[in-house]
Amino acid sequence: MCFFDTMLLHLKNLLTEAELAQGRALLLADDAPWIDGRRSAGEQAVQQKNNQQLAQDSASAAALRALVLGALRRDPLLFSAALPKKIFNPLFNRYSGESNHYGAHVDGAVLHSRAPDQWVRTDLSCTVFFSRPDEYDGGELRIHDTYGDQRVKLPAGDAVLYPGTSVHEVLPVTRGARIASFFWIESMVRSGEQRALLFEMDMALLALRQQHDEVFLLPFLRCLLFSVISVYQSHIHH
Repeated sequence: MCFFDTMLLHLKNLLTEAELAQGRALLLADDAPWIDGRRSAGEQAVQQKNNQQLAQDSASAAALRALVLGALRRDPLLFSAALPKKIFNPLFNRYSGESNHYGAHVDGAVLHSRAPDQWVRTDLSCTVFFSRPDEYDGGELRIHDTYGDQRVKLPAGDAVLYPGTSVHEVLPVTRGARIASFFWIESMVRSGEQRALLFEMDMALLALRQQHDEVFLLPFLRCLLFSVISVYQSHIHH
């Protein structure tokens, strides 16, 4: 997926096979502490939300948070696209049986994260898939934006990054269980357009470095540096 044309970014193999196996073992355990997901919903979202969520204060949730955050910190594509300043503590949800969908909604502009205790601006949303696509029917993440409706159902271990301002929903799961992690990112660059520009330049630079040596690229790098400084100065003054 192209981050500019669709406003979505597919992060392939965010989790290693070992991390995915460890995470699935915790999430699929018979004694996993699933609770009513509506407990964490706001006044508007509670009318749309019908799923289960892993209790945040459980040992399983703490281990899974550490696993997901470790994967995020080492992923260069996520860093380049999101330029993260703060990351909301990853949460975990399950859609199955009678608790099988989340209607169309927009997340709050600022949300409170428990671990660490901080407020996070929801510039970007991210979903990490723990269930394989063949393990459930339905359950697509449906995102409504200016490019139309887009449906996302990715392999286990992959993630999708998309604007936090998007209207989105999880369609009903009609067979099996859809288990995923979700969280929000506050970027160092608040403007989505400026983030996209920086990401585009970073990807262009990466492509050039694969074709040419560093000496040849020095003039280009100087121009790029001035462009980045200009974007950053524009950001801090607004």
